[in-house]
Amino acid sequence: MATVLTGLAVTGCSRTVIVEPAKDAANPKCADILLTLPDEISGEKARTTSSQGTKAWGDPNVAVLRCGVTPPGPTTDQCVSVSGVDWISKPVEDDDSTWRFTSYGRTPAVEVLVNRKAESGNDVLAAISPTLSKFPPENECVGAEDIAG
Repeated sequence: MATVLTGLAVTGCSRTVIVEPAKDAANPKCADILLTLPDEISGEKARTTSSQGTKAWGDPNVAVLRCGVTPPGPTTDQCVSVSGVDWISKPVEDDDSTWRFTSYGRTPAVEVLVNRKAESGNDVLAAISPTLSKFPPENECVGAEDIAG
């Protein structure tokens, strides 16, 4: 998977977060999602990003969001539910400070990278999940106990 945060561009006094757009970033539902995301997460203000369907909070970044990523299929990765939204949760390879959360069972899918050294993934998901909960799920995470028997 491509690196989301590739650097910072300096434009005047503000720094724009360079974020690679997701494949389906132009999905109209992404615009609806982006318009209703919080302006702050745990006191960290939203920042300008370089691509459609993206948002970032904090300087340095505590969270970077991309809407329109490929929806994950069935997986054995950990799944957490926050405010009725299921998230596949796993560390980013080769980066022990970043955790990747990908919404499960919703289209378009949303990916959130959280700087674990700066902010709790639970706090970030608690701020973002109410926006995604407005879109009905198509699937939900199930555990082994849900399918055995």
